Amino acid sequence: MSVQISRGQVADAFVEKVESVSGQDLLACYQCGKCSAGCPMAKYMDILPNQMIRFAQLGLKDELLSSKAIWLCVSCQTCNTRCPKGVKIAEVFEAIRQVELRQRHDHLDFNALGEERLRGLPPIALIGAMRKFTS
Repeated sequence: MSVQISRGQVADAFVEKVESVSGQDLLACYQCGKCSAGCPMAKYMDILPNQMIRFAQLGLKDELLSSKAIWLCVSCQTCNTRCPKGVKIAEVFEAIRQVELRQRHDHLDFNALGEERLRGLPPIALIGAMRKFTS
């Protein structure tokens, strides 16, 4: 038995924000699982890519934002190329991260890393981490 959801059932501010920032229609995803099957980071995620889309579809903001998975996506775009509906899943994940970061909830505290450790990291790694994990 499949469950059909309509636009009126997900008229939630979080869902609207994610769709607005990502430019994607979350309801276009019909949960085929191809994104999860091809994701090189799926084995490290607590919620698989198709499950993250489903959580977003249903407006399960707290569950989604507390997951480790949204931060583990490496934006390789494999999910985008595998999606039969053309949903740009990596953009949805980036939008979810942006929703969290725009509330000033940084995912990484550089001060906690310590000066010695920061000096040992390549500058490009620091820049990339700042772009992805901080507001």
